[in-house]
Amino acid sequence: MTSPSSAPVAFTVEQARTRLGALTVLDVRTPGEYASGHVPGAVNVPLDRLPHAVDAVRDAAARRDVLVVCASGNRSRRACLLLAEHGVTAATLTGGTGAWAAAGHDLHRPAGSGVRAGWSMERQVRFTAGTVVLLGLLLGVLVHPAFRLLSAAVAGGLVFSALTDTCGMAALLSRLPHNRPRPADLDTALAALRDA
Repeated sequence: MTSPSSAPVAFTVEQARTRLGALTVLDVRTPGEYASGHVPGAVNVPLDRLPHAVDAVRDAAARRDVLVVCASGNRSRRACLLLAEHGVTAATLTGGTGAWAAAGHDLHRPAGSGVRAGWSMERQVRFTAGTVVLLGLLLGVLVHPAFRLLSAAVAGGLVFSALTDTCGMAALLSRLPHNRPRPADLDTALAALRDA
C-alpha cells in the first residue's frame, strides 16, 4: 500500500465501501470529531497519539489491510507516512469522512462514550483564526495600532499553512482537553486494534 518513500495508496469511497468488512479502519481525528460521526467499524486513535499505537496497528496490519481516515484526507495521509516509517503499510480514504457522507453512506456515532460530538478541526481553526484577526483589528482601533500585527501574524500563518500543508494552529488546538482522548479511550482503541 505505501512505502516510506512513496505517497500512500488512496482508496475512493466506493473502493473502501466494497472492502470495508476486510479492512481495519483507523480514524485519526480528535475524539470529538470521531463522536460526531465516523466510518462504520473505525477505531479512534488521534494523529498525535498514533506513535503510541504503532505496535497495535502493526499487529492489526498483519491480519488485515489498514485504511486510515480523517475528515478530508490530509491527516490520514500524514498518518500513513508515519506508519510507513515504522514499516506498517496503510491506505488513506480520498476525501475522508466528508466524502464518505457526501456519497450517502452512514456515519456511526458511539453510544454512551461520554465524548461530546464537537466541531471538526478545520472548523475550530477557522473560528480561532477569525476570532484572533477580529480581536487584533479591534484592539488596533481601540488600544494601539500595533495590535493589528496580531491580525497580520494570523494571515501570515494561514499562508504558511497553505504552502506547507501543515497547520500549527490545528496542532495547538488538538492539545486542548476537549480534543484529547481519555487514557481509557486510547487503551480501548488499542485493544480493539489488537483484536481486529
